[in-house]
Amino acid sequence: MTQSQVRVRIAPSPTGAPHVGTAYIGLFNYVFARVHGGQCVIRIEDTDQARSERRYEEDILRSLRWVGLAWDGPYRQSERLPVYREHVQQLLDSGAAYRCWCTPERLEAVRQQQRQDKAPMRYDGHCRYLTEAEAKAHGDQPSVVRLKVPEDGSTVVHDAFRDPITIEHGQIDDQVLLKSDGYPTYHLANVVDDHVMEISHVIRAEEWISSTPKHLMLYHAFGWAPPVFMHMPLLRNADRSKISKRKNPVSLRYYERQGYLPEALLNFLALMGWSMPDEREVFTLAEMIESFSFDRISLGGPVFDLQKLEWLNGMYIRQLSPAALSERLLENARAKSRLLDDNAYVDAITPLLQERLRTLGDFQDMAAFFYDTPLAYDKALLLPKGRNPREAVKVLTEVAEVLTRHAGPWQDAELEASVRAYVEGAKWPGRDLFMTLRTAVTGRTASPPLFATMQVLGRDLCLSRLEDAVALLQK
Repeated sequence: MTQSQVRVRIAPSPTGAPHVGTAYIGLFNYVFARVHGGQCVIRIEDTDQARSERRYEEDILRSLRWVGLAWDGPYRQSERLPVYREHVQQLLDSGAAYRCWCTPERLEAVRQQQRQDKAPMRYDGHCRYLTEAEAKAHGDQPSVVRLKVPEDGSTVVHDAFRDPITIEHGQIDDQVLLKSDGYPTYHLANVVDDHVMEISHVIRAEEWISSTPKHLMLYHAFGWAPPVFMHMPLLRNADRSKISKRKNPVSLRYYERQGYLPEALLNFLALMGWSMPDEREVFTLAEMIESFSFDRISLGGPVFDLQKLEWLNGMYIRQLSPAALSERLLENARAKSRLLDDNAYVDAITPLLQERLRTLGDFQDMAAFFYDTPLAYDKALLLPKGRNPREAVKVLTEVAEVLTRHAGPWQDAELEASVRAYVEGAKWPGRDLFMTLRTAVTGRTASPPLFATMQVLGRDLCLSRLEDAVALLQK
């Protein structure tokens, strides 16, 4: 393998908070590139316009820098639409794809019939078999473009870590490649970008193995040689399920807030499915690069063990000099109290507390939760009578998702409307839910009006505190 052959990519989607899984896959791409003197690029896969936001992109890039990774880029798929449309036209011209005018109503009717018949859920090929005259009759009606999957035969997936995997074409749907809004789906954009950007090795999570046959069909349709596929084992919860925020904190920002050292977290992620030749567990990124080989990958499903991470973090803390540790502690303290000198922030807090103040000295205690991060929770206060931690985790996670999707102004009335809309479909009484939410965002059962308080705290702090409360309930 020559140095010029290796080019890999980190490809996050900016649809939520930066995920530990992105850092995990990013680490192995980065290390592999460094070992072979190659390049590692970052590509923002933001073609899901309904969920992608620039603030998530900024969070992801900042968190990946914090953890210690570097790259070339970023490239954004939303800025490359003409490239995808040009390649879709090539597929249409060659007969490897076709336009589909099926309405959402027709597709839902097909799915209902398939459910009733207990048949595989897939597109029924209606538009695939239209005559040229029938297709022309649709004129300029909105359409998508679908991949024309061969009706017979199979595709063999060659993965660097596994035996060949054969997928029968009868199991593969005619995947949408270009949506009616002109944006590509993941499958098309992924393949086109990997080819155009000369990606030599695709290192990604094993959940994408099932999509790889579609990608190989696209490479074949374009007449391109595919890259080497290397599917990493998924991070797992203790019960061996795929890691999820309902069972483990998954946001990189959570670990930064909690005082984990980035080099310790990176070391921990390196141990997820890989080991050093001498089996030692504490090593630097430079030492990993020096000793790295994919021959030492284990596909057993690494468990994301928070106790192991805490142990490892403690080892790194004890390795620091007193002066270096003091500097880290000050950085962490400054990050937590960055609002103390913000006059505008104090001006926003004051009206919420004015009716409760007896002396000026009362302000410090009453306003403490506006500044303290993370909060010191009493776990029992997060649980209404008759509720258990699992139920509270579910509710707080769903409320966090509602607030994450909240597109209007971060104002008390709009926030209350969004949460009350959720309450209508929840199985919790509003009073219980609001008390749990209040405790999660303030650490107290009594505070100024909940949604006015959330307005002042701001989106990021509210969401991070919900994440902290969920993490506590999971212990």
